[in-house]
Amino acid sequence: MKKIYLDYAATTPVDPRVTRAMLPYFNKKFGNTMSLHGFGQEVKSALEQSREEVANFIGAEPNEIIFTGSATESNNFVLKGIAFANRNKGRNIVISSIEHPCIMESAEWLESQGFEITRLPVDKYGQISPGDVEKAIKKETILVSIIHASNEIGTIQPIKEIGKICREKGVYFHTDAVQSFGKIPLDVNSINVDLLSASSHKMYGPKGAAILFIRKGTKIEPLLHGGGQEMGLRSSTVNVPAVVGFAEACKIAKKEMKKEGTNLTKLRDRLIKGILSKIPGSYLNGHPQKRLPNNINFWFEGVEGESIVIQLDLLGIAASTGSACSSAKLEPSHVLLAIGLKHEQAHGSLRLTLGRWTKKSEIDYVLKVLPQIIQKLRKISGKI
Repeated sequence: MKKIYLDYAATTPVDPRVTRAMLPYFNKKFGNTMSLHGFGQEVKSALEQSREEVANFIGAEPNEIIFTGSATESNNFVLKGIAFANRNKGRNIVISSIEHPCIMESAEWLESQGFEITRLPVDKYGQISPGDVEKAIKKETILVSIIHASNEIGTIQPIKEIGKICREKGVYFHTDAVQSFGKIPLDVNSINVDLLSASSHKMYGPKGAAILFIRKGTKIEPLLHGGGQEMGLRSSTVNVPAVVGFAEACKIAKKEMKKEGTNLTKLRDRLIKGILSKIPGSYLNGHPQKRLPNNINFWFEGVEGESIVIQLDLLGIAASTGSACSSAKLEPSHVLLAIGLKHEQAHGSLRLTLGRWTKKSEIDYVLKVLPQIIQKLRKISGKI
């Protein structure tokens, strides 16, 4: 049976070049970065080289990059760290209604601690209006956090314009760039961000490494206290093999991102066009143009997303109904509800995300079997 992986937004396989770069740091170069002896200093040097590589990838200074264990940690760090460090200035935080669950739930927790959260609506494509951000910022606002590109529907936000507004108003601006990092060009200075989160395992690096870019001068409180690693902002023994792998993944992306993006956009558009023309009652979710090169999200009339995913899996195709972090939950995606879909429409969603090793023949195979699956499921449900 064919094995086709179309869930790259959930996680990516580690690139063999990344694995090779990591291997020595498991048992040959294994010292603790805080140790003064040669073993420790050799690894400390690798850590700082990795920091430079990642910083260079997004136009940051090396001392503005903090390594964390996951994007969930980075996002929790931003919201809670900024909130508690700046509560004397104000207690209002602005987010969008389509953030990743780790932002949504951190915001909810902060509400229980006496902070005020403003949640901004999006249009039918999942885009936030910079004008809405401007209106939402008030004297008590200390942070605006807007996802760069949706993990579910792929829509890319006007981050540069939003960042400009935040800068003019003197408010910290954070973007969760987990899905866009390594797929589209990112420069922290040109997009006007003060803080940015990104994760290694979404861009062919290993799990267990992520970053938080913190612009120099930003007032933030650490989440983890202890041995003072990462400039005192993130105490914990650093996961050096994973960090080295992350840096290698950035190096590869820097060279190959443009060509890869062009190829993925062609495959994405082939799949979108094919689904819309072959399956009646199919609708694209997210912006038709301003979307990630690898993201496709549809809803289909008269079928449930979970059933489509199971049927595809039986044919060897891995797909999902939305965010990997909430796919086990039965309620419909908050992102799809935010763009105006009704509950039953949101339940009929399918996310296909492409990656480095996706082939045209695999896209054509999906276009061959998916119409049959939808037809079969509609027949079973009596909705043809």
